[in-house]
Amino acid sequence: MTTSIPPTFSVINCTQCGGELHPDEGQHFITCPYCGSTVYLDKSRVVFHWYLAATLNDQQAAEALARWMAGNDTVKDLDTKSQILGQTFQYFPVWYFKVLDGSNERIYLEPAAATSVTELRNLNLPAGDLRTYEDALVATSVEPTVPLEAAQQWLGQKQVNLAQVAESALVHIPIYTFKYGFKKRLFTAAVEAATGRTLANIFPAKAEAPYMAVGCATALVFLCLALTLAGFMVTGSGSSTGIGLAICAGGGLVAAPVLFGIASWVASKV
Repeated sequence: MTTSIPPTFSVINCTQCGGELHPDEGQHFITCPYCGSTVYLDKSRVVFHWYLAATLNDQQAAEALARWMAGNDTVKDLDTKSQILGQTFQYFPVWYFKVLDGSNERIYLEPAAATSVTELRNLNLPAGDLRTYEDALVATSVEPTVPLEAAQQWLGQKQVNLAQVAESALVHIPIYTFKYGFKKRLFTAAVEAATGRTLANIFPAKAEAPYMAVGCATALVFLCLALTLAGFMVTGSGSSTGIGLAICAGGGLVAAPVLFGIASWVASKV
């Protein structure tokens, strides 16, 4: 659980305007009465509290998931052969770190609550899209359970110099979480409701072995043709070279459509 504010920590300053704030014991979210900014309190740290507005509704999120399922990363016909078992919507909290390294700026995200979709770290959250958190979102928001210090430790494990962190914030992002079944297995996927990007750690992915087999077979066929031509060229005369070229060209014309047909068949089945 998030550590509550110590009883002695009764007055803080707003990170936006500097005005005095007087949080109650155990309070984690507070809105500045002077400038309207919302801040998050974690132990003795005060950071901005933002949210990313949702642009997708339930149906649009389901459509985004279906497009991902029909894409190139998943097994063929996942969108038609899988069964959606559940759909939920929540604002999920992440820790947002802006790191300045000279003239370079990088954004790092770390989950602020337990989740099975750690791909949330790879989301792109432009600062211009962030809005001041509103109390009306509390009912659909997941409460942060990962302290800021823990997220900073994760950041340090990535060889990030914490002295270069220019801004830390708590951001609630809109997430549709889907549970779906495929071949008697249960999977989870998340659709970020601001951009429609689908995230999943484990999913029914395309098998790589058939594609690798076709690629290796293609390389072997044309290697044999090249060696055949080289053998004719080594043996000497111009007529031999001409024969070698004819054999290679004919072999290539025969092999190419066959290999292309095999590749197309694999793509249609895998």
